[in-house]
Amino acid sequence: MIFKKGRYSGFIHPILLILDLIIINVFAFTLPILFEFPVLFHGYITVAWIILSFKTKFYEINRFSKAQRIAKLLVRQFLFFFLILYAFIGFFKQPNISRLNLGLFFITVFGSVLVLKFLMYYFLKVFWKRAKERIRKVVVVGENEKTKQLIKMFADHPENGFQLIDQFDPKTADFSTQKCLDFIKENSIDEIYCSVQQLKNNEITQFVNYADNNLIYLKFIPDNREIFTKELKLEYYYEYLPILSLRKIPLDDPFNRFYKRLFDFMISFFVVVFILSWLFPIIGFLILLDSKGPVYFIQNRPGFHEEGFHCYKFRTMHTNDNTEKSATRNDPRITRLGAFLRRTSIDELPQFFNVLMGDMSIVGPRPHLWRQNHEYNTTVQKYMLRHHVNPGITGLAQTKGYRGEIETEEDIINRVRYDVFYIENWSIWLDVKIMIQTGINIIKGEEKAY
Repeated sequence: MIFKKGRYSGFIHPILLILDLIIINVFAFTLPILFEFPVLFHGYITVAWIILSFKTKFYEINRFSKAQRIAKLLVRQFLFFFLILYAFIGFFKQPNISRLNLGLFFITVFGSVLVLKFLMYYFLKVFWKRAKERIRKVVVVGENEKTKQLIKMFADHPENGFQLIDQFDPKTADFSTQKCLDFIKENSIDEIYCSVQQLKNNEITQFVNYADNNLIYLKFIPDNREIFTKELKLEYYYEYLPILSLRKIPLDDPFNRFYKRLFDFMISFFVVVFILSWLFPIIGFLILLDSKGPVYFIQNRPGFHEEGFHCYKFRTMHTNDNTEKSATRNDPRITRLGAFLRRTSIDELPQFFNVLMGDMSIVGPRPHLWRQNHEYNTTVQKYMLRHHVNPGITGLAQTKGYRGEIETEEDIINRVRYDVFYIENWSIWLDVKIMIQTGINIIKGEEKAY
């Protein structure tokens, strides 16, 4: 499958893109525009639309967007699309193209996409209102005019998918941050909204640390305090109420998730079909010759949002019962062939099947053992942020030398630091750079590849 099972919202933006591309290419095929090279035009207009959509943020429509924003996006998208469309004539020297029919093509596409856009907009409003899996449980910390506006918005717009569970007033005598956090944990709250004006700096820090370590979204109703010195994402709920998110994670955007998933799927499909299809039997045969036991080692590990998944590897150790112990230097459990497989990272190749199934990505934080999660969750700040994205076969931390055994406290702190940097600064080009660097490191050899 191309997408990991989960919330249906991850499909919405890619589906809209695909529908628009179908509309564009169907009309380009059926209207008599007199192309000299039709395939060239289809390729040109498809690539141009995708790039333009990314630049204009044409598909960045969320539950708070209003109809006016849809109209603005349409005007901006088709203004540039018109210029790109007619640039094709001069750029590829196509004098026989009918300008009139090209204009008719533009008007037809504009009208069709406009109708589809607004139909989907109103469909999504109904979907967000009725879909139970979209409901997000929230608490509000604060009692003032801004929090009242926010709570009223939750009540007046159930289609936004928020359910207010409780409100805490910092001005009351029995208020305490710990009491709030205990309530949040007991009720499995998804998002916390804090009025910065009514909280002390140490209280804000407590909420920040708790959110970082428990995969909860923390948002602020802003004023002019020190919180503005941080790198924050500003959103407007219904275009009038400002809300600050603690951090902007690029892969929270469905369009970015689609690009990364498509990138992962295409590469892993190529690797599985054209490389592993003949390499797996050879390695499997050598493993069986080298030592007794299965060809594969399958272990349950924490993945996206700390959901467990079966992580595949070639077996590199003699069969043993101590699978929750990480490999160490000169580990007696490692077989002769296993040492080679680990040194060259060939033992990780079966994880391309994990990528194909959507449990992993090619690039991302490496999946740790459950034992390590329980150990470092309480001792390493921001450790749980690693689970905001799919785990990876390789990652930024691994290219910087923090792979394999965690020998010192500095190792895990730096690994998490690089993982968090990757999550907050993700791009396709960063993934490509990490993949290239991983290949270079394998060829050069790594000190901790054991």
